[in-house]
Amino acid sequence: MRTVVLGATGPTGRQLIDQALAAGHLVTAVARRPETLPARSGLTTIAADVADADAVDAAIAGSDAVVSALGVPPSRRPVTVYSAGARNVVAAMRRHGVKRLVAVSSSVLDPAWRPSGAFFFNHVLDPYVNRVIARTAHEDMRRMEAVLGASDLDWTVVRPSGLFDNPAVTDYRLTEHSADGVFTARADLAASMLRQLTDDRFVRKAVGVVTTEVKPSIPRLIWREAVRKNR
Repeated sequence: MRTVVLGATGPTGRQLIDQALAAGHLVTAVARRPETLPARSGLTTIAADVADADAVDAAIAGSDAVVSALGVPPSRRPVTVYSAGARNVVAAMRRHGVKRLVAVSSSVLDPAWRPSGAFFFNHVLDPYVNRVIARTAHEDMRRMEAVLGASDLDWTVVRPSGLFDNPAVTDYRLTEHSADGVFTARADLAASMLRQLTDDRFVRKAVGVVTTEVKPSIPRLIWREAVRKNR
């Protein structure tokens, strides 16, 4: 499968590239600075900004599917990368007859999402981090989901919970809308996204993904994610 990965140099994007290549995909990695990616068989890199409609169009031409790991660091500044990118991607996919799109969003977008047995997260971390610091990013994710929902593509939105690094894919859990859990390993997020390319259960739906087998240290997670530059 000829698969385009957007946001390819972020931590989730790199997981997507590694796992897609291992599964035999021909991968086109799209990022503003793709030179940071090592050369590998089956991997093509393209320097492009998702806000550049012409660059996005050229990157998607000839592909079979698109997976988007676009992301921005938490900030109170206005965010448009998700919705602007979605509009350009949808237009390019329609122009080139590419139907399958899988994009990262967030469990926060499900109003009913409240992880069980997570008092500190639900009453301290979530109200402050997700609803204040990262509010503008989540608002733009909603706009992105609306753009996809109004399209005629075979899209799936994958909604992780708090992201952390784990070296291997685990037996993660998938649930429509959002999954009951606080954390999602990036390896599991990438695996769940690639899985959607050959699974039609969640076409034109949002699906939550959480990791249950391992858990990160919350203080270490907060520190690492506070200084990350992308998803």
